[in-house]
Amino acid sequence: MTSYSEDSFPKESHFSRRGLLVGGGLASIGVALGIGTTRDLSPDNRNGVPPSESLIPFFGTHQAGIATPPQNHLLFGAFDVTTSRGDDLRAMLNAWSQAAAAMTAGQVVGTTTNTYAPPVDTGEARGLPAAGLTITIGYGPGLFTKDFGLTAPRLQPLPNFPGDNLTENESYGDIAIQCCADDPQVAFHALHMLARMGLGVVQLRYSQLGFGRTSVTTASQDVPRNLLGFKDGIENLRTNSARDYARFVWIDPHASTPRWQHHGTTMVVRKIRTHIESWSSSSLDTQEAVIGRFKDSGAPLSGSKMDDAPDFSAVDQYNNYVIPSSSHVRLASQHSNGGMTILRRGYGYSEGISPQSGEMLCGLYFICFQKDPHQFVTVQNSLSLADALNDYIEHVSSAVFAIPGGLAKGDAWGDQLFRS
Repeated sequence: MTSYSEDSFPKESHFSRRGLLVGGGLASIGVALGIGTTRDLSPDNRNGVPPSESLIPFFGTHQAGIATPPQNHLLFGAFDVTTSRGDDLRAMLNAWSQAAAAMTAGQVVGTTTNTYAPPVDTGEARGLPAAGLTITIGYGPGLFTKDFGLTAPRLQPLPNFPGDNLTENESYGDIAIQCCADDPQVAFHALHMLARMGLGVVQLRYSQLGFGRTSVTTASQDVPRNLLGFKDGIENLRTNSARDYARFVWIDPHASTPRWQHHGTTMVVRKIRTHIESWSSSSLDTQEAVIGRFKDSGAPLSGSKMDDAPDFSAVDQYNNYVIPSSSHVRLASQHSNGGMTILRRGYGYSEGISPQSGEMLCGLYFICFQKDPHQFVTVQNSLSLADALNDYIEHVSSAVFAIPGGLAKGDAWGDQLFRS
């Protein structure tokens, strides 16, 4: 049996991370309430504030890290549950949510009074601000096959798609933790703390660093470029479209899903390796035909400005589609998928070189959110069968998770999951 002492997860008398190095004051806060000394700024109200100073509220109707404007860095982790005791899992999840509330508020997790014991907080984020940190939790299908008496969501493992070359130990998982921040060390600290707190209850199955967001969720955010050199996320769902989020992302509180998933969503994670040497050796007109956009401006091949809507009916003088039938833009669009769409939130990654080929191991860590995984399956079926980009990429890991709704102040992840 794993026990959680008050010393392990203290609930009061926390230092501000910045206060330890600047000002030296003691901030008396409650982790469960997530009260911090960093400025409290909503995701859409960060203008004029350096990204490293921003604070994303932890509590709310929906979890942060979904519709939140994507930060610059990701550390994603998936855990296997190793305990057979539901009480231990519930206690750990409750402690996790307390710690997450503190860390997203820019606070140290607990204080250490016994210098002969390991520090409560691992310490690598001391002196750093909140950096827009969000911590988002999700639950994989395997969790609900265990004897914990949990109410299972309608969630099945994803099918194997044509061209998949999945690595078992980088796929699946019982619990997902997505840490996003504008400082990679802040994101690392968040996942490190939760992994350490979970010892004896969960084991980290895999983790993934990501950099360079490849999506936008607000009209004010600059559209980034991905590792292919193209502007990415142009057609993504935007937070100013509440109707689209209600239709495609958020699970309705009246839906026939467990209560814990009301106002939540589902997450799909795919690690997509890019054979970057082959891609970068292709001609510009080939690259643009594969994507369906101009590389410089981001405009669709049928238009002149990035924000022009793609005209999929446009043909050239030879009666060929201006945006090729095998282009990524066409096949990923609502036009090709019966109106289905998803909320994209991916990051680039780079992991050295292949010892066999000497090629760079890099690509896209693709994360998306949708009300029902069927939305992703529909889009991926279109892409896997005909996308010209498949000549340059391969999908090497895959996972799907049910994402619970947000927490009210005073609530916790374990209580939320086990009471439904």
